[in-house]
Amino acid sequence: MSGHGAPALAVDGSGVRVAVVAGLWHTEVVEGLLAGALRALDAAGAPEPTVVRVPGTFELPVAAARLAAAGYDAVVALGVVVRGGTPHFEYVCSAATTGLTEVAVRTGVPVGFGVLTCDTDAQALDRAGLPGSKEDKGAEAAEAVLGTIAALRAAGALPTPVPA
Repeated sequence: MSGHGAPALAVDGSGVRVAVVAGLWHTEVVEGLLAGALRALDAAGAPEPTVVRVPGTFELPVAAARLAAAGYDAVVALGVVVRGGTPHFEYVCSAATTGLTEVAVRTGVPVGFGVLTCDTDAQALDRAGLPGSKEDKGAEAAEAVLGTIAALRAAGALPTPVPA
């Protein structure tokens, strides 16, 4: 299973302003990813995130870039691309991965990568955090972004918020 060896992150989302951007393709899967991300953010004590819906995975990077520029501390990007019979899969996966990486590096705002790139619908469902799924990649993306913020704060690269 691809989740083998995943770290156990103890994350604290207190005071972290998070935006979640999610595509609309593959509704059942992306709704599972979104629910998982929201559950993980809530469990970590993050304030209620802003949720932005875009048409598909290809549109995630531009939305993430605008949200990062708008002052969010972190962005969680959620989408699904299922392989078909054309090179479309490779183009969309490459563009989304490169685009989201560029947003994080260019802005310094951590971006949680919750984009499923699967060969089949069954593989996507198995990673969506739905009842019966083996993995919850939406929750993992949210935890990873909070874990990145915690690591940067511990290194002195981000300010630690002062409790109210």
